[in-house]
Amino acid sequence: MTTFGVAGIRVGHWSDFEGRTGCTVVDLPPGTVASYEARGGAPASRELELLEPGKAVSAIDGVVLTGGSAFGLAAADGVMRYYRELGRGVQTPAGPVPIVPTLALFDLMAGDPSAAPDSEAGYAAALACQGEQILEGQVGAGTGAYVGHWRGPQGRRAGGLGYAEHRLGEVVVACLAVVNAFGDIDDGRADVSFDAVGILSDPSLFGESRAHTTIGIVATNARLDKVGCRVVAQGAHDGLARAVTPPHTQFDGDGFIAASTGQVETHIDIVRLLALAAVTDAVRSVAK
Repeated sequence: MTTFGVAGIRVGHWSDFEGRTGCTVVDLPPGTVASYEARGGAPASRELELLEPGKAVSAIDGVVLTGGSAFGLAAADGVMRYYRELGRGVQTPAGPVPIVPTLALFDLMAGDPSAAPDSEAGYAAALACQGEQILEGQVGAGTGAYVGHWRGPQGRRAGGLGYAEHRLGEVVVACLAVVNAFGDIDDGRADVSFDAVGILSDPSLFGESRAHTTIGIVATNARLDKVGCRVVAQGAHDGLARAVTPPHTQFDGDGFIAASTGQVETHIDIVRLLALAAVTDAVRSVAK
């Protein structure tokens, strides 16, 4: 896919293919409302608390998905600089303060452990939003992503970016996911759940922890407030639970941001169901 299904949203990447890491910026139209849901035992994030329904700020400027674990959260500094130069952000007496929630995954063992996206990487990814749109593959935040980590270095397979969208009439829900899961991608046909019980019974499996995570954004043109976006983010995790076995482990920091650009009136349950389907298909697309 080369076009994000929700009008006005663009995606840019910075990739370090030698270091096996990178970051991805999702540029959102002004006024986009968002919330989030984070699960699993090891999240790495920035500015998510601001997305709680009870907090004062509702609109965000962009989303950063990054490798580098907590170190990679520094990429958001460059994205904030990019938006400040454009005059975007919450207006204050000191000038605009851009709102850029960020989710990170652990890829430090994929290549150079000292490599992590920084401020300059984030700025470059933000600039790249105006260029070619790449929504799938081991690029950007997905450069060092793998799945099946529980099978060890020899058993894991390439992960990366996955994308899918679903529509009902004028309503569009699209998901961009970065899949670096502890478990396997579940196509709904093989009995991966039974396999999971056997694998998890091996005590040596727990020696390497917090080195995984699936992150992403679910965006819609439906008109939602922050509470509605929270409901959609919860639906996103329902989709992840269908597509990854086991999901939300103590070794994962799974998180999704749900964003609404607000063009179409519809029922929240329609959006949530479309989000579930979009996330399921986006994650499963990584295995194709």
